[in-house]
Amino acid sequence: MREQLGNYLGALSNWVKLQTSAEPDDVLLFSIVGWHALTLPQDPYALRSARYDMLAVLLSIGLDPERSILFHQDHNLHHVELCWILNCITPIGKLRRMTTWKSRLAASRNAGSEEEVDESLLNAGLFTYPVLQAADVLIYRATHVPVGDDQQQHIELTRDLAEIFNRTFRCKTPLLPLPMYVNGTHGTILPCLLIIPLKAPSKRILSLRDPTSKMSKSSPDTASRILLTDTALQIKSKIRAAVTDSIPGITYDPVSRPGTSNLLTILAACTESDVLDVAKLYENKGHGQLKNDVADAIEEQLRGPRSEFEKLRPEKAYLDEVARRGASRAVEYSSATLKEIKRCIGLA
Repeated sequence: MREQLGNYLGALSNWVKLQTSAEPDDVLLFSIVGWHALTLPQDPYALRSARYDMLAVLLSIGLDPERSILFHQDHNLHHVELCWILNCITPIGKLRRMTTWKSRLAASRNAGSEEEVDESLLNAGLFTYPVLQAADVLIYRATHVPVGDDQQQHIELTRDLAEIFNRTFRCKTPLLPLPMYVNGTHGTILPCLLIIPLKAPSKRILSLRDPTSKMSKSSPDTASRILLTDTALQIKSKIRAAVTDSIPGITYDPVSRPGTSNLLTILAACTESDVLDVAKLYENKGHGQLKNDVADAIEEQLRGPRSEFEKLRPEKAYLDEVARRGASRAVEYSSATLKEIKRCIGLA
């Protein structure tokens, strides 16, 4: 399980809250996006294992396959069929304005900045993957999508493509709704909610070794991140070695004190507190006390999911059955949408 603390605090744990607060008629879908993974080089064995890992993660954090639809994106071919239809109406200029391909390439190559990558490294799949992401949402006619702040650009493109489709094919009534961005940590849930795992978290948890960049599972420095499988001893060791500063006292100042502020952000997220209130509690304490409390709070958060993951991960037959049932339910929703789309465009 290579998921790291930033993703857990910013996205995964909040999806469980969304599941709990959803109305009985709300439809929640969680898709493990294998086709998106292929936009960057993958080792087939590692990818196959990661798919099982991610499904086990979703179950171990508390998502209920009876309440929510959990499935592999590539088990529903309607995603790529709609993607091709949308590709045929997507202006190249809109894709060129998307910025995430550079950040994905930079992260995959451990580049120091996005300026170190250029279009010579860009493949067609990575360039057009925002269209597939739009298809992931629109194939279910989803109305609300909880994602991190840096995914808002993708939601805007999704809305644009829905508008272009509705305007181009002039169905009797607009066929594709314009989905709304919902902050991953809270928000009103209305009928038909789509959640796509493995996107950027809402809370910005930074690297423990370089607090000017996000915590990332792709960083070559393993001490820079907390993994959901880390033991209590590993967590304590990594937090103890986290970069802070030599300024006396504890204050929240992300610009001047990014390392200290990052620890306060983690503690606030783990305890569901306001970060400024947390900082106030430590204003007369030192980094040693803060680091001890942060390590304890993380362990408290991860102990249960880690134990559940260790039980679920070896159960491949069970995981396969959850994915199969989820895909079957997902297809029920997407097939109705695709049937109407094909009628609108003249393919049915």
